[in-house]
Amino acid sequence: MTTAGFVCLMYHELELPGRALCQSEPGYVRYVLAAQEFEDQMQTIRDLGMKGVSVSEALNLSGPAVAITFDDGSETDLLAAAPALAKLGFRATFYVVAGKIGQPGYLSPAQLRALDSSGFEIGCHSMTHPYLPDLEQRGLHREIAEAKALIEQMLGKRVEHFSCPGGRYDARAIRLAKDAGFRTVATSEPRVNMMRTGMFLLGRVAITRGMQLSTFRQLCRGQALWKLGISGTLRDGLKRLLGNKAYDQVRARILKKQPH
Repeated sequence: MTTAGFVCLMYHELELPGRALCQSEPGYVRYVLAAQEFEDQMQTIRDLGMKGVSVSEALNLSGPAVAITFDDGSETDLLAAAPALAKLGFRATFYVVAGKIGQPGYLSPAQLRALDSSGFEIGCHSMTHPYLPDLEQRGLHREIAEAKALIEQMLGKRVEHFSCPGGRYDARAIRLAKDAGFRTVATSEPRVNMMRTGMFLLGRVAITRGMQLSTFRQLCRGQALWKLGISGTLRDGLKRLLGNKAYDQVRARILKKQPH
């Protein structure tokens, strides 16, 4: 990790012409980028004199870099993201939902292995994508430790990085991830990652559809993250007040009323 730290970008499914998305809810679609939009952002990173790297690489690099991460394990990780990254010599960490592997729209076991053998890093994004704080201990173990074991069985190698579904976590989840052998746990809290922030609370910046490249440049440099942090603090307060289920219902109603 550089002395100045690193920014970790969080992506999801990419949109390809003629291909249906894995989900159609507004809360999901707002995080779906067109493949060309993603390619333009990767070129912007190159133009900034930075490199796109995996989480493991970001922890060890001494030069300017941005960690690229994808959540969920959509098939477009292999079909669109990987070729765009490889074209620029970039790497990334793909956090997959173990229980969705092989489902329509998501990576098959063979595709997951192809992504891994292409030099990209595979991480874990739980077994079924629940909000971890809502689970009892047995459910937490399944979503973290058993999901890790399942992906490792498919790949025949260790999986060292975990990302929290919805960015939501508690002390139990962090402790279980450590005990399961993960090296890092990623959240969705927007901040520059420094040694002092800890490897089990890595911040990530969610990239949304239609983001201006001027804004994207700022985020890659670690600028203006405080604005996102304020919004995140307000959201976290509402989640605690309403609970995860009620918060999501309110959020879904608001997003449906917004123009797309």
